[in-house]
Amino acid sequence: AVHLAESGGGSVQAGGSLRLSCSVSGNGISLECLGWIRQAPGKEREVPATIYIADGRTIYTDSVKGRFTISRDNAKNTLYLEMSSLKPEDTGIYQCAASSFRHRCQRGDLSWRGQGTQVTVSS
Repeated sequence: AVHLAESGGGSVQAGGSLRLSCSVSGNGISLECLGWIRQAPGKEREVPATIYIADGRTIYTDSVKGRFTISRDNAKNTLYLEMSSLKPEDTGIYQCAASSFRHRCQRGDLSWRGQGTQVTVSS
């Protein structure tokens, strides 16, 4: 199995910044993509940021484009999410996630997930 462990959540005022980190242990499993899943209160789960392993291509939802940056440090086996210009609607639990299948990455269905970290943005 793939083990994912997030850190870096917290509370911040609107307009502020946070960086989330995720330690990735693939245990020899070949991954197609890594991403961040967001579950906000009363809203559907979404995948605001995805990065493909082979070519580093990144995908963002319109809601975070220009404000969030997903990246990975291969040497440290770590995934990051840099979040800036945060808004109250960015509040939610952020889970680091991964999949070995392209079709699952394309539809945001990432089956391996960490426990999640809370991000709270106050107005």
